[in-house]
Amino acid sequence: MLVTSAKAAKILRQLNDELSTLQLREQNSSSFVAAIQEDIGSVRPAYSFGEMREAQAEVERKIRKVKHAVNVFNTTTLVPDFNITIDEMLVYLPQLNRQCQILSGMRDAMPKTRVSSGYSGGGSIIDYKYANYDIEEAGKRYTELADTLARAQTALDLVNSTVEFEIDI
Repeated sequence: MLVTSAKAAKILRQLNDELSTLQLREQNSSSFVAAIQEDIGSVRPAYSFGEMREAQAEVERKIRKVKHAVNVFNTTTLVPDFNITIDEMLVYLPQLNRQCQILSGMRDAMPKTRVSSGYSGGGSIIDYKYANYDIEEAGKRYTELADTLARAQTALDLVNSTVEFEIDI
């Protein structure tokens, strides 16, 4: 079947939900409690060890197939305008985000700020912390990186929602 990454993610959520349901059913029906005076056959929940193992194995096989297809797609599909694979982009985006966080703090810094001495001894010495870089340059670099981050996210979203690949489940 042909799917996009967005559709594959939806399929994975459904399969994981199906697996969780099977596991919960097994947990609730693989053993049971009955009073000694009860007819055990009448309170025994429906459960087949073999069928339950097969059902879970089948769902797990489908999960593996979908994840493998997504991984192959991510490692072989280039993101337009960035000339890197989706897999690389998934590493690049957090790097850009972290750099933006750092530069955001740097662009918002004051050239000179008073530093608390940590004690109030009434001394006359005042300490200052100085920015050892060009704050305006940090602001410009932040703007450039934030724009790159937005373009990268948009490019990745476009690929994930429009480019199809084959999943054999």
